[in-house]
Parts: sequence; structure tokens; C-alpha cells
Amino acid sequence: MTFDVNTIRGDYPALADGYAYLDGAAGTQVPEAVIGAISAAYRAGIGNAGGAFPASDRAGQIVARCRAALADLAGGQPDGVILGPNMTTLTYRLAGTLAKSWRRGDEVIVSRLDHDANVRPWVQAARHAGATVRWAEVETETGELPAAQYDHLLSGRTRLVAVTAASNVLGTRPDVAAITAKAHRAGAITYVDGVHAAPHGPIDVAALGADFFATSAYKWSGPHIGAVIADPVLLRGLRPDKLAAAPDTVPERFETGTPPYADLAGAAAAVDYLASLDRAASGSRRARLLASMAAAEAHEQRLFRVLLDGLASMPHVTCYGKAASRTATAYFTVAGHTPRDVAAHLAARKVNVWNGHNYAWELTRVLGIRDSGSAVRAGLVHYNDRSDTGRLLEGIAGLAP
Repeated sequence: MTFDVNTIRGDYPALADGYAYLDGAAGTQVPEAVIGAISAAYRAGIGNAGGAFPASDRAGQIVARCRAALADLAGGQPDGVILGPNMTTLTYRLAGTLAKSWRRGDEVIVSRLDHDANVRPWVQAARHAGATVRWAEVETETGELPAAQYDHLLSGRTRLVAVTAASNVLGTRPDVAAITAKAHRAGAITYVDGVHAAPHGPIDVAALGADFFATSAYKWSGPHIGAVIADPVLLRGLRPDKLAAAPDTVPERFETGTPPYADLAGAAAAVDYLASLDRAASGSRRARLLASMAAAEAHEQRLFRVLLDGLASMPHVTCYGKAASRTATAYFTVAGHTPRDVAAHLAARKVNVWNGHNYAWELTRVLGIRDSGSAVRAGLVHYNDRSDTGRLLEGIAGLAP
């Protein structure tokens, strides 16, 4: 394994501004390779796909390359990759499609751990269909989402289980494979929010048991597009609402409007870039992705331990979440200061963090912090280094009473 964070940091032009970018959980910076791919797509000339001229053919090739890249990232199939503007939009579209078959008395299961984009679309679709919503609860002390509770939540009327692969604020990685196995035994399908998980380690949709796996490229050094990866056979059995003249093929029938072709070229380039993080990795792009993302995860976890130990040593800091398996995401409050004031204090010292509920709407409520501004979030990604965490800890230490 060869993971050189200094070389990697040099690939990101934005990092030259002197800030410590610890806001990766809300969106990452973009490497030169992605910027170049987007620029090259525009420079070459792009037409809408399906035409008889070269610029149109280039657009079609961009789409195909993007689907293949995202399939490699997640371990899926290219013709099962649905592309769209973001995860939230795609989830609403799929919720509306799946809910067409739901009837009064059917049930869907959502969790308090999830980002609201994997909660509200299902809650609202269930309400429109007359279905019942059942909630998986979080252990507030640890931030765990116990898989055992699904034994009591599932029934013969469960149609869908929506669950996150990683909490976007606590970092908790629930045992998704155990949860989806229980769901499948009950005859339900599964929708896994992988937006926060995908940047922090290898992804295998089959191992997760995800019938649908959602991700967002801007969380892993790509542009602002979203994708859902599913089994093409499953998609062929679903009929979304669409324009009469729009394609009826899979996955195109799930996609509305003209896609952002240059951004799709950037997303494919971002996958190629992730596959290069371990400079010693070899083999297929999928094999290189697995090795590189494992190397990135190991790097992040080393930094995370330093960050957590530093925060834990400060009596004026309260950290949330103690799950056994977590992404490198810290969520904390500082006594005597609002989360926004802490974020502003750090920003003045060129350290970027987020504050607030970050759309973990249900989770911050059950933690009892939503109405008081929630907490501060510092998220590590593969381009962060010890100087970033050191500057954060120094800034927080300066807020001691």
C-alpha cells in the first residue's frame, strides 16, 4: 500500500489557499484531473445525446463512461446506474415510483439515524399511499442503530426498509448487511443511503444487500451530481412517471431532462482519481478502487484517532457518538459557545467546519440538541493531514473558559 497524503494534497488546487478543509462531510474539494475532464468536455464540444453528429456522440460516450465508472465504484452494473442532479431528487423520484404499488396497511421502515433525504421522501410517499411508517431507533448514548430491533419492526406487510450506510453527523456505520438480510427474509426491498459512506472506504452493494444504493459525487471529489445504483432486473419492473417521448429503456426511464454532460465527465474522472489514491494498486479499476479506498480509510482513521483523543482531553468539549464502527466524522459542542460561534471562531483561523443539524433532522432531535443549534461537525477525508487536525484542536483549546 502506497498512500502519500502530501502528493494527494498537491492534486487539489483549492488546498493552496491556506485553509484546513474539514468540511468534507458537506462536500469535498476537486482535484485537477476532475477540473480538466470537465473543461475538456466543454472544449471538445457537446451536443445533446442521440444525434447524428460527433458532438452528440461524444455526449453519449460521456454518459456511458460515467455509468461504468459509478458501477465500478459501488460494485454494480452500468445499466443499473441512474444519474440525476442529487441524491434527494433521485430518492423522491424512486419513492414516488415504488409507492405506486403500496396499499393501505403496507409498511415502510425508516431510521432516526438517517439524513432526512432518506427519511422524508419515504414518510411522505407512505402517507400518500396510506401505508404505515415504522421507526428504527438510535441508542443516544452510543449513536448505534441496533440491527436486532428490525426483528420486531419487520412484518409480512413491510414493503421497504430505508437505512443509511453511515450517519452524516455521528459517522455511525450500522450493520447494514444484517439489516438488509432481515428485510429480504421478510420480503421487503432495501434502499441504502451511501452518500456519507462512499467517500470513506470500499463499497460493495451486493455485500451490503442494497437493492438501491444512493451516492453523491461531490462527496468524493466529483461535481454536483447524484446516482442510484440498482439491479437492472429490478429497475425493469418499475414504471416511473415520465414524458411520453422520453426513453423507456433502463436506466434512462428514471432520468428526467437533459443531463449535465460535462459534470458526468467529471464524475467519471473522479472515480478514476479515487482509484489512483493507492499508487501501488494494480489490476482492474474496480480492484484499484477497493485498494485505494481501503488505504484512504486507514489514513482517515489514523487522523481521526488523533482528533478524537484531542477533543476528549478538553473538559469543555462534549462529543456525540461512540459507535464501534464510524467514519472519520466528529460531532461536538463547546461549553459556553453556540455551534455557530465555534464555527466562526475556527473560520477566522482558516479552519472550515460545519455547524447545525446538517439535515440529520430526526437524530439531532433525539439527541436533544436540535433546538439549541445542534453541534459542530468536523469531517476528515483522504486529503486532510495532521496539520489540519492540529489547527482544529488548537482553535477549540482556545475556547476553554
